[in-house]
Amino acid sequence: MPCPLCDDSGWKPVERDGARFVTRCECWRDTLATRLLTDARLPRRYQHCSLDTFVTYGNESLQRAVAAAKVVADKFPTVDRGLFLLGPPGVGKTHIAVATLKAIVERKRITALFYDTRELLRAIRQTYDASEAATESTVLRPILGCDLLVLDDLGAEKSTEWVEETLNLIVNHRYSERKTTMLPSNYDDKPDISDPDSLLCRIGYRMRSRLHEMCEFIHLDGADYRELPPNGDVDDLRMMWQQRRQQPMKTRALLSRANPARAQLR
Repeated sequence: MPCPLCDDSGWKPVERDGARFVTRCECWRDTLATRLLTDARLPRRYQHCSLDTFVTYGNESLQRAVAAAKVVADKFPTVDRGLFLLGPPGVGKTHIAVATLKAIVERKRITALFYDTRELLRAIRQTYDASEAATESTVLRPILGCDLLVLDDLGAEKSTEWVEETLNLIVNHRYSERKTTMLPSNYDDKPDISDPDSLLCRIGYRMRSRLHEMCEFIHLDGADYRELPPNGDVDDLRMMWQQRRQQPMKTRALLSRANPARAQLR
């Protein structure tokens, strides 16, 4: 059924102070937001995500993350930094990042993209195949130029010279152009290059330094939402969170009893 205001032209007539003119119709803005969200490449699993419905079950780290995300969504595009969300798998990092992207696109009608880091690197590699029509620049251009980028699971790709150069190109360009970027990652931001599970070891000094300037780092700790039973509720999440917090302490206690000398050296 055509829009009763503009007959699907996207422009509606307006009369003000005796003068008649046309202006953008509300249906055009709604259609534009829908198209921009479709173009953002959001995974189907996360298309329902919203900051208002994200369950924090009294978890202060999750509450801080949601509050910071709402500030970015409210102030965009006049924000100084994006968000770097760190924490173990399943705590809601990608949910928060996608929900923030959706809120900004719906309010501001800007260009945004979501990419899993490994999928992005795979797409770039495929352009080196002579049988592929796409070129490296056609893949990279939207990544570099979009108003908002969510680069999920940074550090998951095995580090090579090519991987490091490619990711540094993306980060450095967005840094220089002051483009807002959000990055969820499972790797802890500890300054230990010898630890293979540290963010520093996975992405290197140069990129880590850039990201600390262009993003607010927020550490999330909580239950793994993916382990919640189908009939689980907030109380279950709270209990699972407490169990996860206690697990490292239990592990250390077991190591101490099994090998006191080794525990003492540690």
